[in-house]
Amino acid sequence: MSKLLIEFKQQLGDTHFDINVELPAQGITAIFGRSGAGKTSLINAVAGLTQPTSGHIEINDRVLYSHAVGIDVPTRHRKVGYVFQESRLFPHYKVKGNLLYGVDKKDDRYFERIITLLELAPLLNRYPIELSGGEKQRVAIGRALLSKPDILLMDEPLASLDLPRKREVLPFLEHLATNVNIPILYVSHSLNEIIRLADHLVVIDNGRVVTTGPIAQVWASKAMHPWQSFADQSSLFEATLVEQIEEHALSGLELSKGVMLWVQKVEAELQSQVRLQVRANDVSINLDKPERSSIRNVLHAKIAEIETFRFGSNRQSVSVKLELAPHCYLWATITSWAKEELSLEVGMKVYAQIKGVSVTQRDISLSH
Repeated sequence: MSKLLIEFKQQLGDTHFDINVELPAQGITAIFGRSGAGKTSLINAVAGLTQPTSGHIEINDRVLYSHAVGIDVPTRHRKVGYVFQESRLFPHYKVKGNLLYGVDKKDDRYFERIITLLELAPLLNRYPIELSGGEKQRVAIGRALLSKPDILLMDEPLASLDLPRKREVLPFLEHLATNVNIPILYVSHSLNEIIRLADHLVVIDNGRVVTTGPIAQVWASKAMHPWQSFADQSSLFEATLVEQIEEHALSGLELSKGVMLWVQKVEAELQSQVRLQVRANDVSINLDKPERSSIRNVLHAKIAEIETFRFGSNRQSVSVKLELAPHCYLWATITSWAKEELSLEVGMKVYAQIKGVSVTQRDISLSH
């Protein structure tokens, strides 16, 4: 089975790295953590830009580094594509020259594929100075891919762009995972980027892996609580588009077997996978099933967990984890007054209400 093994120890400044993680060898894996946690250092070890004191790094049975057997493949031979925060294009080369820099063997078909994927054809005869920030980053991504790497490393590639340029590049990044059959390690401090792009998530703190797993699973874990205020707390779902009601512009999405959510129409084919984000503030809890309600989503649930958070001396909120089906959870944020009035307890059967218009469609992966 394809896999990416990253295990190493290293001392950099005051941080002692002790990384040991196995990641999928396809799709986008986001590397997340606070500034200085070691995100960039992790991908630099994979690229061979720094040398660990011990460990083992392997991509699909190809060993890049092994202290035990004395293997340390030089960076130029590791077949690694690297996209930095800045595009780092050669100013004296046109776009086509930048794209082909480092290409050992000409492959016209592959070149056209990457040009089409990133929509670079209109830019080929321009110099970098004539490009927008977003265009430069698309060229940098294209250059990295044209080297035919075994893995693509991206170190906060949108950090230097303003919001309009980020919006310009994001759709291209979304398509990478489904159109390029190599693993992508994506370092970012932006939760919005991670929610939209990542299939898998690694959380790092002080040189160690705090947690790792599929994005929806890690997003729901306590490891993410420090980065989510109550206003930001939400649930992520990888749902399947199973029904369209054209006359009402609504789409039926299956979150888990027997669990359906209706949302504003999703423009995709049936059986497509759709990522949804449901804000905890948009979920209400009822003891009895609501009748004759304008809210279309009334889901049977069981309370799995209740947490009360206090802010200062006179503010508090309650976070309720609702089990909709095995391994399918929904978060709701309510007041302590509501918790007491409804006498909510772990294990209780309740009903969750969600307005379909409040659900955010984060990403569509057109896999069938």
